[in-house]
Amino acid sequence: MAEPRFSELIAGYSFLEGPRWHDGRLWLSDFYTQRVIAVGLDGRAETIAAVPQQPSGLGWLPDGRLLVVSMRDRRVLRREADGRLVQHADLSGVAGGHANDMVVDGQGRAYVGNFGFDLMGGGTPALARLARVDPDGTVSVAAEGLHFPNGAMLTPDGRTLVVCETMGNRISAFDVQADGGLGPRRDWAVWGPQPSMTDVPTVLGSLKAAPDGAVLDAEGAVWFADAVGHRAVRMAPGGEILQSIPTGNMGCFALTLGGPDRRTLFLCVAPDFHEAARQAAREAAVWATPVDVPGAGTP
Repeated sequence: MAEPRFSELIAGYSFLEGPRWHDGRLWLSDFYTQRVIAVGLDGRAETIAAVPQQPSGLGWLPDGRLLVVSMRDRRVLRREADGRLVQHADLSGVAGGHANDMVVDGQGRAYVGNFGFDLMGGGTPALARLARVDPDGTVSVAAEGLHFPNGAMLTPDGRTLVVCETMGNRISAFDVQADGGLGPRRDWAVWGPQPSMTDVPTVLGSLKAAPDGAVLDAEGAVWFADAVGHRAVRMAPGGEILQSIPTGNMGCFALTLGGPDRRTLFLCVAPDFHEAARQAAREAAVWATPVDVPGAGTP
């Protein structure tokens, strides 16, 4: 297979996450400049919102209002028609660490992951709960016992939620019930034993891949950013790697499929994910490369 052809869409950012293709532009969160941006295919970027407690996952309510995860204070914010950000939900009763990635379904229900522990502060790894936020802002526990729930996706019919477990050597799936509740967790793919949650270096050293941001395609495969492997991976249900795209000396931490036909893979890259280093530098970028199979489902 030929080496991928990358083009650079934008560069000079701190740490880009949560890419979403929406209304003809790529929307992203830049962690350490505390802003949500939207970027056209011409590379022109617009600042959409300032999120002082660090933005992450993005999604939209059925009426078009933006939802954005505010990581450090464990909230979901809502952008009103006049541009104001207001609290949509308080996740502090569910999240055991920074709130993180999010997917929003067609009814406006949001499923939000979190670190489960104080990753950047050197805390001891712990299992995490996945939060569900109903359209009125009511928060409940959707699932428990997850190893750093991260990139989340809904199948095109909205009946299955697929969740990457960055520190679990696995991707999990759940049936979505009519009221938004989730059925029992099942393996979507497993490629190694569940790590012993003793300390972060031990966990990271036991991971064969660390699925971070992710997206489904029209053949039912998952593209995910491998946060420890400097690559983007296309994986089939069950765990077969269909394609692996290396990103060289840049780490790959999030991705999505977008463009007019959803056949462009956008990769969020940076030298590493260490907070101190990323706060001090402006080395993050978005790379793009064409793929054969278009994106599907949400995001």
